[in-house]
Amino acid sequence: QLQLVESGGDLVQPGGSLRLSCEASGFSLDYFIIGWFRQAPGKEREGVSCIDLEGNTYFEDSVKGRFTISRDSAKNTVYLQMNDLKPEYTATYYCAAENRIGVRVFSPSDYHYWGQGTQVTVSS
Repeated sequence: QLQLVESGGDLVQPGGSLRLSCEASGFSLDYFIIGWFRQAPGKEREGVSCIDLEGNTYFEDSVKGRFTISRDSAKNTVYLQMNDLKPEYTATYYCAAENRIGVRVFSPSDYHYWGQGTQVTVSS
């Protein structure tokens, strides 16, 4: 059974940092495009970052220079390092996986496998 589990969400002050983890079981993340998405209350789910099969990384404009994404094959885990956090980043963060060709990296509907989400709250 393919499963994704996110962790690392927390309450953090503005300007702080968090590292989110997305651990896979039942399949190897090395063969999947992994995307991070977030959804705030009353808003649509939006793409934040993505790492593709070649290790190329993508970031939504507002998080460029603040977030990094990386893959640890030995742990079958993808990480999202988030620095200089802003209150507007408060949301539930989800990781998603897809192995089809032609995935639009920031389109939630293009991903088949999803985790349950982890809450990130940025507040003083």
